[in-house]
Amino acid sequence: MGTMLEVRNLKKYFKVNAGLLHAVDGVSFKLEEGHTLGVVGESGCGKSTLGRVILHLHDSTGGQILYHGKDITNVSRSELSRLRHEMQIIFQDPYSSLNPRMTVFQTIAEPMEIFGKFSSDEIEHRVYEMMDTVGLARRFVNSYPHELDGGRRQRIGISRALVLNPKFIVCDEPVSALDVSIQAQVLNLMLDIQEKLGLTYIFITHDLSVVKYISDDILVMYLGQMVEKAPSDELFTHQYHPYTKALISAVPRADIDYKRKRTQLRGELTSPINPRPGCRFATRCIYSKPNCFIETPELVEVSPNHLVRCHYAREINCL
Repeated sequence: MGTMLEVRNLKKYFKVNAGLLHAVDGVSFKLEEGHTLGVVGESGCGKSTLGRVILHLHDSTGGQILYHGKDITNVSRSELSRLRHEMQIIFQDPYSSLNPRMTVFQTIAEPMEIFGKFSSDEIEHRVYEMMDTVGLARRFVNSYPHELDGGRRQRIGISRALVLNPKFIVCDEPVSALDVSIQAQVLNLMLDIQEKLGLTYIFITHDLSVVKYISDDILVMYLGQMVEKAPSDELFTHQYHPYTKALISAVPRADIDYKRKRTQLRGELTSPINPRPGCRFATRCIYSKPNCFIETPELVEVSPNHLVRCHYAREINCL
């Protein structure tokens, strides 16, 4: 298996009254075919925007997006239509992302009807096939979203994403709106489908216990920037960035004898609007020094496949 997706210095800025909001600011990574990249961070860090820019739901401000080695940063309408066949998204809210006036059948069938190359018999067969794949009983085929619970609604969303047989899916917090028991069912379903169909995922979430379970590699974002990226097991064993350390310290553990050392973040958030040079985490970092507020840290490899954006990453890890 080779590299399916490569993102180079990707940027997305939004114009606001005060200037430019740097939602995604110079993110770079590679994603191997059949693997899952987890993207984590606080609300507002740009992780959902990153996924949407990759899928061209937002136009990028700068950088490159390569899919199987081909530059798809700026593509024609016809080329984008073809890409939609291979690249899909599962949205966060399984209720607001579904049309309340469409039945389960209509919702799952809609991508095939828009694509326009399938007969009615093919559409019907594929809809039922997808319902069976995600474990959604056929008796719900004529039901509407408000008649179903959150788990079943999210299964509809997964079916809709899979119906055109894509190879790459952005999962935008697909379990955050579900009860814990339903979360486990949906996560296991997604892992089973990935193994069966050979899918490649970007899994966006704020829950590190979830991302550890499903991801091969984890990318940590803070105010639009990638601050750390490493294989999943490596990241949970060694965190070099103080922000990642704080996130990991907040993950609950099922061990009553474990005494958790919680790292609490204090200080003011740096504004993502027209950000000044320097580390964007410096105002909340207990290890920050004067140059952290002046010099923007570069992304460096501190160990094999482990990237960190911090002036004092090695020193902090030794403390």
